[in-house]
Amino acid sequence: MSYLEQMFGLQNRRIVITGAGGLLGTVFSQALGKAGAELVLIDRDKRSLELCGAKLKGIGVSPELIVCDLTNYESVYTIINEISQRGLIDGLVNSAAIDPKAESKVLDAGNSGWFTDYPLKSWCSSLDTNLTGVFNISQAVCGVMERQESGRGVIVNLCSTYGLVGPDQSIYKDEEGVQLFYKPVDYSVTKAGLLGFTRALAAMYKGTEIRVNALTPGGAFNDHTPAFVEKYADRTILGRMADPAEYGGAIVFLCSSASSYMTGSNLIIDGGWTAI
Repeated sequence: MSYLEQMFGLQNRRIVITGAGGLLGTVFSQALGKAGAELVLIDRDKRSLELCGAKLKGIGVSPELIVCDLTNYESVYTIINEISQRGLIDGLVNSAAIDPKAESKVLDAGNSGWFTDYPLKSWCSSLDTNLTGVFNISQAVCGVMERQESGRGVIVNLCSTYGLVGPDQSIYKDEEGVQLFYKPVDYSVTKAGLLGFTRALAAMYKGTEIRVNALTPGGAFNDHTPAFVEKYADRTILGRMADPAEYGGAIVFLCSSASSYMTGSNLIIDGGWTAI
């Protein structure tokens, strides 16, 4: 086995990925699968999960697919217990999140995302999914990792540049300068909270072989309008949005032995958005 295979290879490692049917969840699944990991994919959207599974089978990877709402504490513990009975859990990638976008159906009709008009229901929904859901599955998985003979495990939480800096609301204007949408405050709050959760959990496992890190990506292109892409690109040093596939290497690094001396850290890959 070569040095690179020893450092970055994930053979004989079993990794659970939440939000696997999403844009980045699918990228993470493909990258980890190609690196040799055995995958357990979780999403509450059955259709998106099946599409991700089909893409993986197309590259020779056969994942286990599980439909689950992470905000349901009992369901989460049940599925993690069942997963652990079928083998080790070596890693958890927390990619599931509510991420309101200008074209998204997440926002209620007539709700632009502006703070004083923002519904409490939407705020609570974001906290439930983006924070409590992560808590639920991380607690269940950590319990399994503690009991495993190796006592080893890796958790990666997906954060956001908007958890580090406030949203630039100007990029959500159309070509004529009309504000189409405001990125809601709950998204920034939950992503900042997730970063705090990452550090606190890493510190909790001091002296063990359980590591916890965060990945903070910048915006990934997903059929955005030319106007949005131009505005976004102007805010970055590299002058463009990310290709989603560019985050594949980062997730392999964080889940592999290549990051063995890394815990409680935040890997920022945002084209320089937060550097200026």
